[in-house]
Amino acid sequence: ISSFLILILILFPSLLYNMQINIVSRSGKSQKFPLTIDIPADATVDQLKQAIYKEVPKYYPDRQRLAINQLVLQEGKLLKDYDIKEGDSISFKDLGPQISWRTVFLIEYFGPILIHPLFYYFKSQIYGEEFEHSKMQAIAYYIIMTHFIKREIETLFVHRFSHSTMPFFNVFKNSFHYHALSGINLAYWVYGPWNASGKHGSEREEWMIWACVGVFAWAQISNFYTHIILRNLRPPGTRVRKIPYGYGFNLVSCPNYLFETIVWLIVSILTKSIAAWLFLVVGGTQMFLWAIKKHKSYRKEFKDYPKNRKAMFPFIA
Repeated sequence: ISSFLILILILFPSLLYNMQINIVSRSGKSQKFPLTIDIPADATVDQLKQAIYKEVPKYYPDRQRLAINQLVLQEGKLLKDYDIKEGDSISFKDLGPQISWRTVFLIEYFGPILIHPLFYYFKSQIYGEEFEHSKMQAIAYYIIMTHFIKREIETLFVHRFSHSTMPFFNVFKNSFHYHALSGINLAYWVYGPWNASGKHGSEREEWMIWACVGVFAWAQISNFYTHIILRNLRPPGTRVRKIPYGYGFNLVSCPNYLFETIVWLIVSILTKSIAAWLFLVVGGTQMFLWAIKKHKSYRKEFKDYPKNRKAMFPFIA
């Protein structure tokens, strides 16, 4: 038995001792900080966060940001990966109340799913008159609803998030973008009596309507397929990042944003609504900024990242 124990200790020397780490709050001294944590030398960042949570239950792991020498400690890594030793001090920052990204996405997309039927089916109560929807309005309603229902399904069954949470109060800012711009503002102007059947504002060539539907369907399917590619790059429960290849990705870093922009371009062309064009500009600009950030991140992380790829628009930017 003694020989077996010696072998175990040789293979796992960290079992011989724990080390003490000082946790120092970035906001200065408090009743809880500085805090001294006893933890195995081969512990992970996750275990350290759990140890802090055990001492201060208010700060659950998703609420913590730990850093040493201004380098943020990443979950899943060992403390020794950062050369953390006995007596070292680690900086602690409270990120505030958190909410899961999945929940935020569900809330964001549920707004338009609720708002558009209200404006479409309760038109006499909202606009104060009875009228018949035009073919353009009906097609617009169904493609917009299809888009947001698809997004909810992807959120539930497709997306794997690199970060599990975001600050709770961000949900209000993020939801405003969808609930107000692509929800209330878009629905009010698209489904109004000025676009009703027989009105000049609703007249569209038959070929144009079905061309819009065709391009919309292609863009939606393409967007979905790029999300599947991204999902398959990350094993469940991990934050692994790899270089994406395949449909769309051989030209740009974020084809999912490109196809999403095409979806809203089609809605804008079909409806000729200023509200739709506004959402296209606001949403497209935001996605382009995200694409640039992700593109730079890919190029920084992967030395063999394809140099001919653009961020979001093929051959342009």
